[in-house]
Amino acid sequence: MFELSVMAETPASVGGPQDADDFSQLIADVLMSVGRSSPSAAVIGTWATALVSGAEDDGQLSEAELIERIGAAERLKAAASAYQARFSVLFEKRVRERRAATDEPLSGDRLGEGPRPVDPSVEAGQAIALARSESPARGGRLLGLAKALVNEMPHTLNALAAGRINEWRATLVVRETACLDVEDRVRVDEAMVPAYARGGVGDRQLAAEARAHAQRLDPAAAVKRARRAVAERRVWLRPAPDSMAVLSCLLPAAQAVASYKALTVNADSARAAGPEVREDRTRDQIMADTAVERLTGQEHAEDVAVAVNLVMAESALVRGSSEPALLEGFGVLPAQVGRDLVLSAAERATLRRLYTAPESGALTSMESRSRLFPEGLKAFIALRDATCRNPWCNAPIRQHDHVIPAARGGPTNAANGQGLCERCNQVKEAPGWSHGTTPATRHTVTVTTPTGRRYSSTAPPLPGTRQIVGHRVGFPRGRMVFHTAA
Repeated sequence: MFELSVMAETPASVGGPQDADDFSQLIADVLMSVGRSSPSAAVIGTWATALVSGAEDDGQLSEAELIERIGAAERLKAAASAYQARFSVLFEKRVRERRAATDEPLSGDRLGEGPRPVDPSVEAGQAIALARSESPARGGRLLGLAKALVNEMPHTLNALAAGRINEWRATLVVRETACLDVEDRVRVDEAMVPAYARGGVGDRQLAAEARAHAQRLDPAAAVKRARRAVAERRVWLRPAPDSMAVLSCLLPAAQAVASYKALTVNADSARAAGPEVREDRTRDQIMADTAVERLTGQEHAEDVAVAVNLVMAESALVRGSSEPALLEGFGVLPAQVGRDLVLSAAERATLRRLYTAPESGALTSMESRSRLFPEGLKAFIALRDATCRNPWCNAPIRQHDHVIPAARGGPTNAANGQGLCERCNQVKEAPGWSHGTTPATRHTVTVTTPTGRRYSSTAPPLPGTRQIVGHRVGFPRGRMVFHTAA
């Protein structure tokens, strides 16, 4: 449930653009300021407030005025991306300077002791990710994009700042030239100027032109890149609508084609088995089932017995309520789908009770059949945190870590435990970074960066609990907006 209330309107003359001319002037001022100077965070915040606060006569704007504002806002987004790129590079430089001034070099007798040293680029990417409300992995990619634009591709950076391309198209050009050395990358950057100038160039065409320029300059680099990409083969899982999931494989082309062909041949054989074998499944369904059977070693796809944690409220499992279930490693499932999974598991299912605080949904304890407390505690933390607890990081939990390090007296218990991915656990050990817990209804971890910025991460509520959350935002003209979610 979402509620939106508007209260305490004051005269429209207080703050914010009031008509199309004012709005256009605001956009022009923003673009000029980004291009010629470094506006402070407070000034940027004023622009953001002015843009989202709206005006009384917005509903009276014509089609031309509305589309003009949409286009101007898009140019502003591109200019802001260029602004972020320049300051991201400067931020990494400051991190390196601080680390060079404070870090002690590891001597031979200290190698292998304690946490691994954190690369300044990784630390900078983590801080940028937090500031931009992004995952740490994306923060690292954004920093890499910024370094390429600022240090090697000034024409592409200028096109971004001018709004001729957006951040995604700049990313495509940088990605297609990643295999080149600096000199060749600079040449491609210059060769792309006509494409930026003529306008109307879409994603595929822009990427294709950059790729063509790169291969003309250094065809061997493209071959090296293809061979290096073999080392990046991997498998990953992501949720899909309607309680489905997508299992993806990044493979060398020959292996991928061979695997796909094997599945198609098997499906065609099954459908052509003859009238004595009735096959109701479609070709795609047979291929999907065959992939599951060959990966898991089961005779039938529905017989998979791999252990997974399915969290359900007792009311949903026993009394048939509609409270959604939670499948570890996937996310939310409809209650009936969860009950179907339990029924299909039959004798293979093991029930384990989780106790939660009814008001907040905080996981408080767990009934465990394990005699080893550390393993039971790991399972408890994994169920409570679901994914990496670093803010905005949704990576799978790979390591169980003390919020306050054991070396500083942090206890080994649920309150001082958190699930982290490998990257976030490594950056946590960089100089100046600290994690701590904050008293709250559910387990909350606060991350403090070397600049003093603080970011919080709260464990998600478990099925069967609801919490009313409200917050208030102030805008010019005295408008207060309340968002309440249950």
